[in-house]
Amino acid sequence: MADFWKLVNTVIEQSDLLLLVLDARMPTQTLNKEVVDKVHKAGKPLIYVLTKSDLAGKEESERAKKFFRPCVFVSARQYQGTTMLRERILIEGKKHYKGKESFTVGVLGYPNVGKSTLINAMKGKHSAPTSPQSGHTRGVQKIKAGNLIMLLDTPGVIPYHEKDDAKHQLIGTIDFTKAKEPDLAVMELMDLYPGKIEAFYGVDVDKDKDAVLETIALKRRMLEKGGGADTPRMARQILRDWQEGVIR
Repeated sequence: MADFWKLVNTVIEQSDLLLLVLDARMPTQTLNKEVVDKVHKAGKPLIYVLTKSDLAGKEESERAKKFFRPCVFVSARQYQGTTMLRERILIEGKKHYKGKESFTVGVLGYPNVGKSTLINAMKGKHSAPTSPQSGHTRGVQKIKAGNLIMLLDTPGVIPYHEKDDAKHQLIGTIDFTKAKEPDLAVMELMDLYPGKIEAFYGVDVDKDKDAVLETIALKRRMLEKGGGADTPRMARQILRDWQEGVIR
């Protein structure tokens, strides 16, 4: 991870502007404050890009608009918002660099937050490798997004002292297959979005989240050998559905 931070520092230095990619469903959880501080210290313009916007609720999006400025909402999978992002890059670039017409733009964020998918949407075809596995991007890659914008894709980085496994499972930094306590992450998700998980899996809301998880497992026939609910396996499936955008 230390080597990844060196790459991030290099990209910040080489870029005219920076994009910080956030998950529109969890913008504050995917906000890397260390990256923000580094960009501000470098005196470079920063645009917040809230991706997976098609999965976010209207209320969450309205709150994010007030907190993250300037920001652009994008659904890279559906190719929505990319034109607006191009326009915002050029507006912010020309505002900060008088007389400059083309810009190098660094793309930053947590691992697996959607940076490479965003770049592919901006390019219009697959240029940056993508994978559902976190940490897929290993080095800085240069991708042209038209005649005026050169994008620099970077590996995702986690704040140095952040040790929150439940959060990292929730935002996809830790892949669901490697989750050690997936049930804790699912319960945190239930707290973050009351009733959303229960509605998706068709079960009643209950204050006892363990009981809810058990009910979902039984309903989905996610069972142990003895016939009891296999809640760890069910929790991993819920994490997978969340990370892959199946839960809406």
